[in-house]
Amino acid sequence: MTFMGPAPTCADLRNVRYLFTDIDDTLTTEGRLLPQTYQALWDLFNAGISIIPVTGGSAGWCEHIVRAWPVAAVIGESGAFSVFRRDGQVVFDYWEDGILQAKRQRQHLEAVKALLDQSPSAFRIAHDQPFRVADVAVDIGGVPSKDVEILADQIREWGATVAISSIHINTWIGSYDKRAMSERMLAQAFGVDPVTIPSLTAFVGDSRNDAPMFGYVRNSFGVRNIVPILGDLPHRPQWVSSEPAGLGFVDIAAVLLQARAETPTANRLVDP
Repeated sequence: MTFMGPAPTCADLRNVRYLFTDIDDTLTTEGRLLPQTYQALWDLFNAGISIIPVTGGSAGWCEHIVRAWPVAAVIGESGAFSVFRRDGQVVFDYWEDGILQAKRQRQHLEAVKALLDQSPSAFRIAHDQPFRVADVAVDIGGVPSKDVEILADQIREWGATVAISSIHINTWIGSYDKRAMSERMLAQAFGVDPVTIPSLTAFVGDSRNDAPMFGYVRNSFGVRNIVPILGDLPHRPQWVSSEPAGLGFVDIAAVLLQARAETPTANRLVDP
């Protein structure tokens, strides 16, 4: 396990109980979840670390993940909702009223489609849009970055929020983002005292829409593929792995597990 620049120490990470992580190009590698990355998720789970993916991914995807992966919850569509399993049932907690968010989404989708029709670039609505409940996702694969920025600025002119990931422009009407929903989840779902958040949490990400989380979580990591955009980030990760994407996550998980193993049992917090 190697890092670009100074590596984290066990002292930094010994009390981490909640690991927030992006998914696309952080857990996944070229769109696939490698077996060693999936095993790292199980190793963290078995060590008592609660994993919370924080993604721009659709509600449909998040519903599957919370059922099938070893995670405590999922935050989806850039903070529009969180998803838990309670008493064997999947439960969505929306940032606002779910019906209101859906109404806003329908109106916003039509406006974005009209804008794409006027664009000379090869933008398209993401294939998983039918499975989204609050945001609009636009595929940006193969589109020059300057055109992505132009489209993002045009959408922002309407007062909408825009987050740019490695694969999408995600846009919505509302005051939430990944950080806001993460804060609410820690307080309301897990009962975490805000004073203890810096020592109890860690985050892993790879793109510009992860900047709010890099600014919020002290123990923040980037995987190597974040390096080209570090200069664009208002908040940067504390540490960057030498490996990209899912392999970088494996190295980060190993550091967290080592810190957990080297913490005397008597000094550990109660496992979630």
